Amino acid sequence: MGLTFVKVKFWNPSHPEIFMEREFLVDSGAVYSLVPKPLLAELGIVPYTKKHFMVADGRSIERDLGWAFFSVDGEASPSPVIFGEPNDQFLLGVVTLESVGLMIDPINGKLKPLPMLLMAVSTR
Repeated sequence: MGLTFVKVKFWNPSHPEIFMEREFLVDSGAVYSLVPKPLLAELGIVPYTKKHFMVADGRSIERDLGWAFFSVDGEASPSPVIFGEPNDQFLLGVVTLESVGLMIDPINGKLKPLPMLLMAVSTR
């Protein structure tokens, strides 16, 4: 399977009328999505915490984390977003994918609907 890129719209939950659209690399190894911090700042998205992340070469780096709305294939949901460096690759992480109800099909490298499971419900 090769790399999978998808068009993603993202915005500040407080200002949905102002949004951006970019090509994101679908990264099933990334927990959260990543957007370069200058674009998040332009949308008025602010960090609420810092987290440590392990990168491919084994180093641990600290990055700000905020909230954004993401729309992929017409499905939208809020999700945590990493404040990346200006030249970082836009990444679509697993939490965002699952929150919009999508998953990567590893055979054809395309997104497909995620079966939404609800394993416990009241019987009353």
